[in-house]
Amino acid sequence: MLSYQHAFHAGNLADLQKHALLAELLFYMTKKDKPLSYIETHAGRGLYDLTSAEAVKTGEAAQGIEAYQGIFRDGHPYLRALAEVRREHGPNAYPGSPMIAAKLLRPQDKIHLAELHPQEHQALTRALRAPNISIHRQDGFDLAQSLCPPDPRRGVMLVDPPYELKQDYVELPKLFRQIAKKWNVGVLALWYPILSSAAHVPMIAQLSEDFPEALCHEIRFPPAREGHRMIGSGMFIVNPPWGLAEAGAELTDRLRDAGALG
Repeated sequence: MLSYQHAFHAGNLADLQKHALLAELLFYMTKKDKPLSYIETHAGRGLYDLTSAEAVKTGEAAQGIEAYQGIFRDGHPYLRALAEVRREHGPNAYPGSPMIAAKLLRPQDKIHLAELHPQEHQALTRALRAPNISIHRQDGFDLAQSLCPPDPRRGVMLVDPPYELKQDYVELPKLFRQIAKKWNVGVLALWYPILSSAAHVPMIAQLSEDFPEALCHEIRFPPAREGHRMIGSGMFIVNPPWGLAEAGAELTDRLRDAGALG
């Protein structure tokens, strides 16, 4: 459960999808003056080096952000967050979702990040320091249960587990039902891998039954290397803000036009 490290996969096509939609979501949410809460259950280290041994070993960033950064329209919030991080940390830096949230949210917004892996937790605490950020070395699902409904009540929860445990696919719909019952105004976003085994299909079917008005955005792409089981990625979003479905469709079109999708 503690073995997954995202440095091997940072900046790949799945990250590009997840982070582009997250950036759009937060952009829409911050148009109102009201403060919000951001909760992330599996935060990772927050900041990655795309020239690290881990990133070079898999080459996934080269098939992701390095190849397709140019597909985004000028002023896209994902590009704004990426540019700010690279001004601060160098041209090979890549922000994880906690860093993207920190760059796009405001001082009045509260950020809660959970990360259980000891080295990743240490790196996260070094990368993100601000009065409105709380970093918890705690199981992310437990944190979500204990915080919800958060204060401020308006807000977003991103759930992005490593899916090392097959039981996650069974437990996640239950978690979403529990959280939605306690926090009916929360925007609940789940990232999931699309594997050749189709392990996600029963989970998404159950979530779609439970939340028929949710947004489900999926992309399919070639495996990063021979034998690699991930052939796409998805985002399931309960209570999506206005305009997010259109942003997802635009992202799909731009990736398809660039030849990124399978």
